[in-house]
Order: sequence, then structure tokens, then C-alpha cells
Amino acid sequence: MLEESAEPRALRGAHLTSLMREDLELFGVVELEERIELLRTEIGRTEAQLTRKRAGREAADALFKLNKD
Repeated sequence: MLEESAEPRALRGAHLTSLMREDLELFGVVELEERIELLRTEIGRTEAQLTRKRAGREAADALFKLNKD
């Protein structure tokens, strides 16, 4: 059976890099406002994930610190 070749995965952050290169001059006021709202939502999602990761790291650090004593 022949397998289809998998397409290469985009590098992490590639979509963000692509967004940063877009010519904003081509967007209207409403489109720019919508873009800003979407970016703010993504920032909130990213900050929430960062908080979860830090909490997990702190819990792991605390656990290993207890085992050293």
C-alpha cells in the first residue's frame, strides 16, 4: 500500500511571522479593529498558557526541593 507523503509542518511561530509581514496599508479601519481584537484574544490565551506552565514548573520545583531535604 502506498503512503501519501506528509506535508512538512510549519515551524512554530511561522504564522505569527507571516502576520507581522502583512501590509497593513491594505486593511480598512474595521478590519484593523477586528485584527486588534483577535490579537488581544490571542495574547490572553497565550498569557493563560504561560501562567499554567509556570504553575506546573513551580509545583515540580517544590516537589523536587522537598525530596532534597
